[in-house]
Amino acid sequence: MALVLNEEQVMLKDAAAGFLAEKASVAHLRALRDSGDQQGFAGEVWAEMAQMGWAGIAIPEAFGGLGYGYTGLGLVLEQAGRNLSASPLQSTVLVAATLVAELGNARQKEALLPAIAGGECLVSLALQEGLHHAPLDIASTAVRDGDDYVVSGCKLMVLDASSADQFIVIVRSGGSAGQEQGLSALLVDADSAGVSVQRRSLVDSRNAGALSLENVRVPAANLLGAEGGAWAGLARTLDIANIGLAAELLGLSTEAFERTVAYLKERKQFGRVIGSFQGLQHRAAELFAELELARSIVLQALQAIDAGEESLALLASAAKAKLCEVAQRATNEAIQMHGGIGMTDEHEIGFFIKRARVAQHTFGDYNYHLDRFARLNGF
Repeated sequence: MALVLNEEQVMLKDAAAGFLAEKASVAHLRALRDSGDQQGFAGEVWAEMAQMGWAGIAIPEAFGGLGYGYTGLGLVLEQAGRNLSASPLQSTVLVAATLVAELGNARQKEALLPAIAGGECLVSLALQEGLHHAPLDIASTAVRDGDDYVVSGCKLMVLDASSADQFIVIVRSGGSAGQEQGLSALLVDADSAGVSVQRRSLVDSRNAGALSLENVRVPAANLLGAEGGAWAGLARTLDIANIGLAAELLGLSTEAFERTVAYLKERKQFGRVIGSFQGLQHRAAELFAELELARSIVLQALQAIDAGEESLALLASAAKAKLCEVAQRATNEAIQMHGGIGMTDEHEIGFFIKRARVAQHTFGDYNYHLDRFARLNGF
């Protein structure tokens, strides 16, 4: 497949760039942070995104979406990364809607996907239980009791936890920690008895939280997929989520690089602009080459989702590992080349390194995906 954008995709990318630069920029993120906003994003901006179809961009037309595919969603996420735009695009659109599409039955899809596409319902995946991403290490339990499941457990790093209407909670209905068999996905209303959310302040000031479930009764009709058989759909969803995060990391890395190059052309030292120093030129040139390589692997991975390629897991870990590496380098270089001003909160460049570190660790960091890539290749 050709690693180039067609005319429609270029138009979508340009439209997203213009809208987010105006309505959801780094300055808007700063304002949300400084105001202590509990929602973590501007509701009116999210409503406009939904009106433009972004909430349903990867949802099939049969369920109220645009059916534009994940390549289109990835282009929007890349621009969200450039602007550090805070919205439920990651939690609800990239992750939750994908998992519903993977595991849900016709009734569940008809109930949830049009509501997500219309921006009317926010859903978040509740998966992680330890300090690091380990999707098979699930201790939360679901015990069948008549027509209900009784769910207990605690989840960490739940994206947009305090603003979610519903959670897709990954639990053990059988098997033991580390096993694929026995994992189930249950749709839990945020206002259910026994559900509590504690908002956590992350370094990037985004909305995340800890979800506690104490003997929560969930109707058996809220089970997504077969009991104990959620792993295959969950694994594919996590692959898609990591490719989406790689697209976001590509955007923020590119923006950090371009801002740094502009600064190198302005800042003077010893009577010369510092961009004229050969050492800094070499570092910038190497990073430019890395960004071009990163752009290719992200686009290939996005296209692989839409094409239904069997190598998706391999591409997902390759893309996430590569973009974790590039984002680490791009944001570190940005701080170093800006010098002392890069360490101040008044300058926006510091926001990029903070968001990069959180996105890098979400659903598996560089080491996790490098190891997974090696294992998938037989090492």
